[in-house]
Amino acid sequence: MTKLHVPVSLAIALAAIPAPVTAQPVDFAAVDASIEAGDFEQVTSVVIWQDGEILHEAYYAGDAETRRNTRSATKTVTAMLVGAAIGEGHLDSVAQPLFPFFADRGPNLYPDPRKQAAPIEDFLTMSSLLECNDENQFSRGNEEKMYLIEDWAGFALDLPVRGFPAWEPKPGDRPYGRAFSYCTAGVTLTGAMLERATGESLPDFARRTLHEPLGIAEPEWQFAPLGFAQGGGGAGYRSRDLLQFGRLLLGKGEVDGVRVLPADYAEAMVTPKAQVMPGFDYGYLTWLPTFEVAGEQVPTYAMNGAGGNRVTVVPGRNAVIVITTENFNVRQPHAITDRLLTEHLMPLLD
Repeated sequence: MTKLHVPVSLAIALAAIPAPVTAQPVDFAAVDASIEAGDFEQVTSVVIWQDGEILHEAYYAGDAETRRNTRSATKTVTAMLVGAAIGEGHLDSVAQPLFPFFADRGPNLYPDPRKQAAPIEDFLTMSSLLECNDENQFSRGNEEKMYLIEDWAGFALDLPVRGFPAWEPKPGDRPYGRAFSYCTAGVTLTGAMLERATGESLPDFARRTLHEPLGIAEPEWQFAPLGFAQGGGGAGYRSRDLLQFGRLLLGKGEVDGVRVLPADYAEAMVTPKAQVMPGFDYGYLTWLPTFEVAGEQVPTYAMNGAGGNRVTVVPGRNAVIVITTENFNVRQPHAITDRLLTEHLMPLLD
């Protein structure tokens, strides 16, 4: 395991990220030993930041420069980029319809005025009316079916409108008036929309509006077969880069006095907009779970990715915890991360 002995890049230095403490607190030794012993399967890094300093930084595979494939944590970055596009005037607001950005493609399958009118906010909240559910293998919009074809944007545009049988409540009968359905294709389409709205590739726009202001190194992007960057997942970031995204959520669009996202948009990102399940809400491509820690209910914001990869923001503790893993073929990887987070890491925060 590597701890705090890796070089820090110039980009990180310019971002004025607080240097790690030179001596690891004794409290973290037991956690490190447990992770190294495989008690949490294949955790690859942990970074804990609180009140302006890094309390703990440990690498159990790779080092500080290793790009971590955090899968769907990229979705939260895409939501941030929507905010940046609004801030620069490329988009009017989240109320702007998304489908008209693809009008040059001609009619899509299952034409419906509700598809044409669907606002960007519906895609940010995983609540568009497209029949798309990654948790249902029979869904026409299931993510795995998208990867079988060349035109990923067309895949999403051609989806039919979702139906609501009698045993399933309609959006208007649910909290926040939305029906949550986890849909990677919709976020992929949102990333493609951003390229059309801004006139820049997603990597170029992200570099200019997010990465450079935050001191984030160029990630390893995934690309669709037709060439546009995948906003729905798979970008590889360093663990410290993920920390910066968490700090951006914590600071409501501002880090170290630098305003990166419009304040009202950043606030909306972490405000409940849809309900995943009772007691578990969702903002703009950002999870809003509340955990029980030592008998206390602790609200958090989170960037989540497959394998239990997670950036957890604990606003009540002014803290950010980054956990990266390679638990992609492990049963219940998110539960493993939950256990590490709530039983071992969050109790160590002041």
